[in-house]
Amino acid sequence: MPHAKIRKAVIPAAGLGTRVLPISKALPKEMLPIVDKPAIQYIVEEAVRSGIEDILIITNRNKGVIEDHFDHVPELEARLASSGKDDALQELNGITRLANLYFIRQKETRGLGHAVGCARSFVGAEPFAVLYGDDVILGDDPACGQLCRAYEEFGLGVVGIKEVTPEQILRYSSLKVENLRDNLYRVTDMIEKPSPDKVLSLFSILGRCVLPPAIFDILDRTPPGAGGEIQLTDAMLALARTQGMTGVDFTGKRYDMGNKLGILQATCEVALRHPEVGDDFRKYLKELAATL
Repeated sequence: MPHAKIRKAVIPAAGLGTRVLPISKALPKEMLPIVDKPAIQYIVEEAVRSGIEDILIITNRNKGVIEDHFDHVPELEARLASSGKDDALQELNGITRLANLYFIRQKETRGLGHAVGCARSFVGAEPFAVLYGDDVILGDDPACGQLCRAYEEFGLGVVGIKEVTPEQILRYSSLKVENLRDNLYRVTDMIEKPSPDKVLSLFSILGRCVLPPAIFDILDRTPPGAGGEIQLTDAMLALARTQGMTGVDFTGKRYDMGNKLGILQATCEVALRHPEVGDDFRKYLKELAATL
């Protein structure tokens, strides 16, 4: 019997972006461009392609530009209309109609778990998706949709997982997993930033999860963890140990937009596929590579 359809999503976008300073001092890292669209637009588009209807973006002070991006700009739209630039006008109008977008401010920077806790009244008693604002995942089948389908099948919280290197796992979360079929796993335990002797597997949570509303009561009971912040991973650990969770080794390429190299990789690879600049950019890269 299928479980509840996922209709709501939360995008935490309140982080300070310290890994990409100095640009993040003036511009939210979620607004960093990948060719001609900000990172957060790719994340919103992924949620919409996954069947999400209502999206809550959690921001903080100095991030009003995120709200502005998804709003109308009457003066610009009038200028495009009078200039006959219908394609650009249609694209801008499409941004404002992507989904029902809501915004709330996380008034204290107290971690990802605290940010998700701010979504309680928005979510209500429904399961919901969380798309991390740092992670852009591009692919034919949206990663969020892959997780939503797993929730609808199993009725358990879902984490998006990928295998990382033995060196990386020490900086990530390590999951205890058991294969169910294909790219689906049962997750029963996890440890954040394990020492080498505590690694459960090389699978780590990366960028996406679908959570039952019970997560809010768990977050309320979760004490501050690493960095004195409320860690979402700590709450998901309690969920995994009591109810179990499903892991989806999602398809698609993940780009870490909180990391300077990740930003450059995303820009380069999206540019190669871009209908306007792709061919010229490929030619330029080949010429550049010959000089390296």
